[in-house]
Amino acid sequence: MKALALMSLPSAASLGLAVVRHLRETSSTMDEAHTAGVRGEPAGTLIVADVQAQGRGRSGRPWRSTAGAGLWMTLLERPTDTEAPSVLALRVGLALAEALEPFVSSPIALKWPNDLYVSDGKLAGILIEARWRQAHVEWVAIGVGVNLRVPDDVPTAAAVHAGTTRSALLHAIIPRIRLAAVQSGRLTDDERAAWSARDLAVGRRISAPVQGVVLGIAADGALVVRRDDREVVQVHAGSMIFSDSEV
Repeated sequence: MKALALMSLPSAASLGLAVVRHLRETSSTMDEAHTAGVRGEPAGTLIVADVQAQGRGRSGRPWRSTAGAGLWMTLLERPTDTEAPSVLALRVGLALAEALEPFVSSPIALKWPNDLYVSDGKLAGILIEARWRQAHVEWVAIGVGVNLRVPDDVPTAAAVHAGTTRSALLHAIIPRIRLAAVQSGRLTDDERAAWSARDLAVGRRISAPVQGVVLGIAADGALVVRRDDREVVQVHAGSMIFSDSEV
C-alpha cells in the first residue's frame, strides 16, 4: 500500500515510538502489524490507516473505518510476560478511558472485554491479537478504533468532540497504551477497582455469553456472572449482550 507523507500525523520521535507508518488505505492495520511482526520490526511500531477495506473487530466481525471518520491504528509490542496478553484488552481499555475522557462530554464506561462507551453510544473498540512461539509470546498487535464523528449508519454511536484530530488522540493515547503493554501478571486489585468504577455491565442482566447478572471481573480478566441458578461462573470468551437494552 502507498504510504503518505507524515505531515498529518505526529512523528515517531514525538510519540516515543520506533516507527509510524501512515497508509492511505489497507485491508487492515492489524494485518499490517502482523506482517511487521514477522519481519522482526521492533516494539513501538505503529500502523495508522486513513481507510481500512477489511477492518475487523473481535471474532472476525467487520469494523467500519472510512476516511475522516476515526482513528484506525494497530500498535506492535513485544511483551515478555506470558500472563499479560490475556488481560491486555482490559488494561488497554482502562488506559484509553483515562486518555480519551478529556475529548468527550461525559464519563467513559467500559464494556467487557474491549469496548468503550459514552452514555449508550460506543466510542471506541479494542482488538488484541498475539503470536506465540511455543510457550513464549513473540508479539502482540494492539488494534484500536476511535470515532472522530458519529458514523452515518450507526447514529447511536458516540464520538469525540468535533474538531479533534488524530494527532491529538495519538499524543494522548500512545503513552498510556505503551505503559499498559509492559505491565506484567494478572490484574491488580487497583486495576479491578478502576474497572469496576467504569463497568457498564456490573449489576445488569445479560443473555450472553451466559444468562445471569454481572458481578464484575476476575484477576485473570474473566467476566464474573451469577447465573439464574445462583451459581457464580467465570467466562473467558464471548460477546456480552444485555437483556435490558441493545447496548
